Amino acid sequence: MPKKTAINIFLCGDVMTGRGIDQILPYPSSPVLHEPYVKNAKEYVLLAEEKNGPIPKPTSFSYIWGDALAQLETASPDLQIINLETSITTSDDYWRGKGINYRMNPKNVQCLIEAKIDCCCLANNHVLDWGYAGLTETLETLAQAELRSAGAGRNIAEAESPVVLEVKEKGRVIVFSVGSETSGVPPSWAASENKPGIKVIDEASDESVYQLARKVKEVKGEGDVVVVSIHWGANWGYAVPLEQKDFAHKLIDVAGVDVVYGHSSHHVKGMEVYKGKLVLYGCGDFLNDYEGIGGYESYRSDLCLMYFLLIEVYTGKLAALEMVPLQIRRFRVNNAKEADIGWLKNVLDREEQKYSCKIDAETAMGTQIKLKLRSCLS
Repeated sequence: MPKKTAINIFLCGDVMTGRGIDQILPYPSSPVLHEPYVKNAKEYVLLAEEKNGPIPKPTSFSYIWGDALAQLETASPDLQIINLETSITTSDDYWRGKGINYRMNPKNVQCLIEAKIDCCCLANNHVLDWGYAGLTETLETLAQAELRSAGAGRNIAEAESPVVLEVKEKGRVIVFSVGSETSGVPPSWAASENKPGIKVIDEASDESVYQLARKVKEVKGEGDVVVVSIHWGANWGYAVPLEQKDFAHKLIDVAGVDVVYGHSSHHVKGMEVYKGKLVLYGCGDFLNDYEGIGGYESYRSDLCLMYFLLIEVYTGKLAALEMVPLQIRRFRVNNAKEADIGWLKNVLDREEQKYSCKIDAETAMGTQIKLKLRSCLS
């Protein structure tokens, strides 16, 4: 049977199931935190409830995904890839001096299974929050749950190895995961030959491009689609540093990457289609426990997007990009209201002017309004 011509991939912003969210799941970890101001993870639950009302405790494992589950069922993507920004561990060996430490009880890993996640990208600034023991348990827990992971490992060979995902009758999607110090990754977290950690890159360095290019060349075959997940940049602000833009372009030009999946910003940023290939500079947060925390309200970090990419198999080019707007409320993602969708569309339209793109809003048969990228896809 001949292969179909395109693969549908779901991506989203940072999935942070630790701390407050872990506390509402069926098996909460010890709530003890070592932050400068908050010493108990239950305080984040209380802050959210003070703002938006009571949260059921314990919730079901599927609760946090809210309306996203119905959207996933309707879209029926071939693959679902996330940046998982938490350690899954019972370890109490928190990383001294870091200030923020995300942890989810391994028994709560079922919440990822409920969403049918195919790959968890781990090269970010929270996966080692509870030390090397926490990282090891995270890797073991995901493996036992039959959840593939990339970007972290017991040594550099494991950390830089990609996940190869087979899509029946279509081909393969190869996922690399890397993290940058610009996102808050401690330099000491870099994996080495004899030390666990994550794959750390420097987006201002051509050597980082060449390293990835060598790895891509080793595994990429005809018709394969390569996705590089990059945790980079500051939490706030819409500007894209020149180093990031240049790095993304070089990944496409030199390394043969088809999708640059960028994240770290707590709000949605702009995107670019470069030589037909999609670059997401900042996908925002998708699940977090930030409700009730003041500051940066103008960025509307409560609004998030589900990204559904249609990628041509033999060219790696973007055939279509559909985005579903959601809102984080009561520690779950909910269909966004029309006014909020309009606000988000205006922000994206403003940012997409830099890349000669526009955002269309469409409603199909009275369902949730969806946003589509256009005019730069020709």
